[in-house]
Amino acid sequence: MFNLSAQARSWMFKSSTELAKSRENANRKFIQENSNGSDNQKHFLTPSEERLLYKHYESILLKFCQKFQPPMPKNVIGCSFHYFKRFYLNNSVMDFHPKDIVVTCVYLASKVEEFNVSIGQFVANVKGDREKATEIILNHELLLMQQLNFDLAIYNAFRPVEGFLIDIK
Repeated sequence: MFNLSAQARSWMFKSSTELAKSRENANRKFIQENSNGSDNQKHFLTPSEERLLYKHYESILLKFCQKFQPPMPKNVIGCSFHYFKRFYLNNSVMDFHPKDIVVTCVYLASKVEEFNVSIGQFVANVKGDREKATEIILNHELLLMQQLNFDLAIYNAFRPVEGFLIDIK
């Protein structure tokens, strides 16, 4: 079943260099679109700086999920990470702020993985202006789905491992 999935077809890569090329292309594309013809590129992030930034936001994503109330299932956390990493394969952190994408990924993953929380319950876990957080999440949700090519099904390792543990018992 996995071998025929969109995840296997579109989101599995032969090597890490393929992933690095994709990220470099996203960086280069942003710089070309926003440099206004000037050669002054010191104001833009390099691909390695971008990588450091979204790695930092991955840790924020994990902390957010761990503190979430009601407690978030592992499959939702895994799905959120998949969405976040996929999004930044083809997009630059200079184009879309990772803070906005983190909460949108978690919200979308909670819907896809059937962890039923309303938007009100969800933003109750967000620090700061909750109305603004609601607006950000709802405005970025369709963008996130488009950038994921609407490939929302994620085959996490959690379900098979849980099944295996049940079989052992």
